Amino acid sequence: MPDQNYVLTLTCEDRPGIVASVTTELAGMDANIAESNQFWDRQTNRFFMRIAFTAAEGTSKDDVERALKPAVTRFDMKTSLIDQSKKPRIIIMVSRFDHALLHLIYQIKVGWLDAEVAAIVSNHEDSRRFADHEGIPYHVLPVSKDNKKEQEDALLKIVKDTGADLVILARYMQVLSDNLSKRLFGKVINIHHSFLPSFKGAKPYHQAFERGVKLIGATAHYVTPDLDEGPIIEQETERVTHAMSAEDFVATGRDIESRVLARAVKKHLESRVMLNGHKTVVFG
Repeated sequence: MPDQNYVLTLTCEDRPGIVASVTTELAGMDANIAESNQFWDRQTNRFFMRIAFTAAEGTSKDDVERALKPAVTRFDMKTSLIDQSKKPRIIIMVSRFDHALLHLIYQIKVGWLDAEVAAIVSNHEDSRRFADHEGIPYHVLPVSKDNKKEQEDALLKIVKDTGADLVILARYMQVLSDNLSKRLFGKVINIHHSFLPSFKGAKPYHQAFERGVKLIGATAHYVTPDLDEGPIIEQETERVTHAMSAEDFVATGRDIESRVLARAVKKHLESRVMLNGHKTVVFG
């Protein structure tokens, strides 16, 4: 049986002895620390830590949690322990623009993203042929003001039935209800265009072109009831010029959105993102 690889994340009120307490318990199990990151938020006096380690052959998740219990209790820690031998399962939601979806699937194929796509969910039929070609279950849930709750209940059932760990809105052009956002908080990542100024509504890149912006970009964030205002995970911008057409803006935006979303998903799947109120702690 090979060694067991785990990732431990923890947060608690900052005080002396936290790191020593955790690492001493791991050493007592003959665990080998492969990576360690920590951050102290001075404003809130919260301490955040991520430790990737290899446990001895035959060490179970229960064994690790039992060994860490004295430290967890002493410092009143909130912890998460991930067994890296279990591949995360994701659901990708998409409307008609499929560039972010295709990029995610490609990064999984080449091994840069370690995940299994449990399902693709859409409010349109457009991506069904692609899903069928890839052998991925495809669910169409058309949304209107009259059936929104019914379709969100259907989505929750898909999440439960597939055991999905993460839902990704890969340019899914429907707003999730407050209830759904709260129920899946910390487990839904969205990508949206972000400009200075930020353009809302139809054809945002064309609006940006008309205003002559010099910088466009994208933001990946966790979904909350506040539209596009959830804790930010990843962002990127790129300069544009007056010589570019509106179509050039759209193409540039598609590339940025795809890259930013994939990076955010990777960081989440590797337990490198920790919620800190309205912000995130993102370990490299």
